Amino acid sequence: MTTAAESLSRSRALVEPALRAAVERLDPQMRLVASYHFGWVDAAGRPTTANAGKALRPGLAVTVAEAVAGSAEAAVPGAVAVELIHNFSLVHDDLIDRDTERRHRPTVWAVWDDTTAILAGDAMSALAHEVLASSGSPRALTASQALGAATRELIRGQAQDVAFEQRDDVTLDECLSMVAGKTGALLAVSAEIGAILTGADDDVCEAFRVFGAELGMAFQIVDDLLGVWGATEVTGKPVYADLAAGKKNLPVVWSLENGGDAGAQLAAWFAEHEVRGDVPLDDLEKAAGLIEEAGGRRWATEAAEQHVAAAVAAIEAVDLTPAARARLVDLARFVTDREQ
Repeated sequence: MTTAAESLSRSRALVEPALRAAVERLDPQMRLVASYHFGWVDAAGRPTTANAGKALRPGLAVTVAEAVAGSAEAAVPGAVAVELIHNFSLVHDDLIDRDTERRHRPTVWAVWDDTTAILAGDAMSALAHEVLASSGSPRALTASQALGAATRELIRGQAQDVAFEQRDDVTLDECLSMVAGKTGALLAVSAEIGAILTGADDDVCEAFRVFGAELGMAFQIVDDLLGVWGATEVTGKPVYADLAAGKKNLPVVWSLENGGDAGAQLAAWFAEHEVRGDVPLDDLEKAAGLIEEAGGRRWATEAAEQHVAAAVAAIEAVDLTPAARARLVDLARFVTDREQ
């Protein structure tokens, strides 16, 4: 087991009891829906052992707090809050995208209905700020303000993502701005909130905000690589899943803008795909090959590594023990070391 995996496992053990206690505050129906989404129960309320996800965001809050203060206890309410906001966004994303499965189980809207999914997401969002407000932390208001601003950015990114689906002329810069909101903002505040709640100085909190924001960019770029070339056993989705869905992710958009003849062929492939429905495997392989020929895969791999390097550089001036710094660097590397 890697150091990063150990850190995430330890943070999950620390945060999950507090997360479960927070969800208990919800009314019985919303409590059932949220507990189902987290993988704790089935749709009838019977306990299960379903996969609850990586818990990267609460793990980041806890690891930062340990690095800054030597203890994670102060950051637990923040870790719970960022996990609630993340899962509010997942429940709503599944509804927006009409995805019927997450972590190998039916999604909330697919089990219940659209209205229930909206309300469950709203309940988790409100609960996140309640957890911070009732934590007793002298930095609770600052943490809640940071989380609110990050949530606003997350929603901006999601709105851009939805709008891009109606356009054929989306630029790489626009896509990167969208990712900074939809993915980067919450990872940024996850790191920042760990520093805020330990009472760290403003410059330290800002350094960790940048650390998390850069990790968010790297995380999404790697996700987009996995969306094309990721093995099913790693992603839980068929190989070439993003291409099969007609999704123009970051390697695709880079290739369309910068790929020369291969990029032009890729544009023609997408134009044909839009009116054709299901795509045979050999056609998907052709599109993946065009992205590679255009340089999109190489660009994305290098860009992810550059963002990880920028994340590490952001905390160079922070006074940390060598062991604490090594854990943070290892967690940063974990983001890009997922198998492709």
